Amino acid sequence: MTQTRSLLAALAVLTAGAAAARASDYPTAARADYVLGCMASNGNTQVALEKCSCAIDAIAEQLPYATYQGAETALRMQAGTLGERGAIFRDPPEVRQTIGALRQAQAEATLRCF
Repeated sequence: MTQTRSLLAALAVLTAGAAAARASDYPTAARADYVLGCMASNGNTQVALEKCSCAIDAIAEQLPYATYQGAETALRMQAGTLGERGAIFRDPPEVRQTIGALRQAQAEATLRCF
């Protein structure tokens, strides 16, 4: 019984450590860019700063930076005026899945932080 508890405690620490490591791999500039954009959408207030900072932290806990970066790139390219060339950022299932993962993480962050 004690071994099982020790094993579960060790597993919990490792899981928390993995989430913290994943969250810390976001560059400061990417976090700042997210917070600034979020704040602009939410009134540029101190409260918005706190909520938006919470949101990027929550997203970073859920998604590795490479996934976040890929989804953000695809969304920016979709918003551009690429015409038919933009299909590469809309159509592949991998792109839709990556964007879906970001949207899911954003939804969970909104529930937690706003």
